[in-house]
Amino acid sequence: MNNTEYHNPVLLKESVDGLNIKPDGVYVDVTFGGGGHSREIMRRLGPNGRLIAFDQDQDALQNRIDDERFLLINENFRYIKRFLRFHNIKQVDGILADLGVSSHQFDVAERGFSTRFEADLDMRMSQKNSLSAYEVINEYDEKQLRQIFAEYGELKTASGMAYAIVNYRKNEPIKNSETLKQVLAKFLPPQKSNKILAQVYQAIRIEVNQEIEVLKEFLEQALEILKPEGRLSVISYHSLEDRLVKRFMRNGMFEGEPERDFFGNFNVPFKNIEKLIVPTEEEIAQNNRARSAKLRVAEKI
Repeated sequence: MNNTEYHNPVLLKESVDGLNIKPDGVYVDVTFGGGGHSREIMRRLGPNGRLIAFDQDQDALQNRIDDERFLLINENFRYIKRFLRFHNIKQVDGILADLGVSSHQFDVAERGFSTRFEADLDMRMSQKNSLSAYEVINEYDEKQLRQIFAEYGELKTASGMAYAIVNYRKNEPIKNSETLKQVLAKFLPPQKSNKILAQVYQAIRIEVNQEIEVLKEFLEQALEILKPEGRLSVISYHSLEDRLVKRFMRNGMFEGEPERDFFGNFNVPFKNIEKLIVPTEEEIAQNNRARSAKLRVAEKI
């Protein structure tokens, strides 16, 4: 399997351009996947440059790049600082993150990420995780489910869906995607069923993989790890992620406003390099999964 079959990298040139690669710099790709972004970074590095990549998915290891300048760490990028320290790296010149689910994870039916397949309820990005979609659907109480669907799926029918799930599982567990669709059938009108189901899956997946907490931890560590004038290039795929990235790049925090200096200017850690970048119509036509992608690039002050 080649890396474009595994995952077709979105906004490849734009996201790597955003890093402003120095040939002898040290860079981190925290979402290695099929290695598309990493290979483009490597192409721009000189003999003394270095790239460290992270991916928690065991399947991504098959795409490892055979190059002495490259290191792949099979861990969640929420631990970026710890593992860079372990390898004696305290600061880097740039960090790239392509958030969300890889094409490979969507296309392997048994991983349970796609609404297209009948599969067991899984949705773990790391096979080492103990929490799967099965536990979320069968063990979370009604209030927890309602909150997840409303917050992470932005679903207007969150209350009804939570009640239907809890009511059904009184008699038997919900083991697979087909049963889940049947339980939620009355909330899935034919003309909107795919869109609503995608929101349901998104909500469960975010909970299973703690994606919001992971993103916050990563961004805070990225600020510490970047050298002055180091670049942060982040591609997100839904509004929850993009809002966090936008706020952090603007204020260095997720809520509230930063402190002001003596002259009344905000003390902010980044300057935005580009306005929001989205894929061209041509890229979306070639890769449908690019349609919701948003790229933001910032430079540490």
